[in-house]
Amino acid sequence: MAFLSKTVSAALNKRCTRREAGFTLLELLVVLAILALLIGMVAPAVLKQLGGAKHKIAQQSVERLTGILDLYKLDVGSYPTTDQGLQALITKPDGVEGWNGPYLKDGTVPTDPWNKPLVYRSPSSRPGHDYDLFSLGADGREGGTGENEDVYNK
Repeated sequence: MAFLSKTVSAALNKRCTRREAGFTLLELLVVLAILALLIGMVAPAVLKQLGGAKHKIAQQSVERLTGILDLYKLDVGSYPTTDQGLQALITKPDGVEGWNGPYLKDGTVPTDPWNKPLVYRSPSSRPGHDYDLFSLGADGREGGTGENEDVYNK
């Protein structure tokens, strides 16, 4: 009899541990709901930071090209014209003396973080600047605020 009670007791214990070993469907749904709520609250903040990061990358790209344009001016004596554009940093424009390029290693004119070409104008339409070099922001149009704000050379 004692042997039988030990066997029944062992079988009951096995059943209990099997039930406790897994998760119920309700428990999984609760965890998924909590994760969905957290993602819903965090995702907008992350996307906002991503937009701000692209704007900072655009500022850094414009400043880097500003330095390269200064090197071009040291060699040639003037900045490229609007017609020559940023392509003058890659291939020697006709009639230019002292060109010591290419000034960009990869052989392509860089684009902004939104994959749009940077705008170059020489002479500048702004007082106190020799040229304008800028990104049109996320919307690709002049003006705007936030992520759509234009990023100009200083």
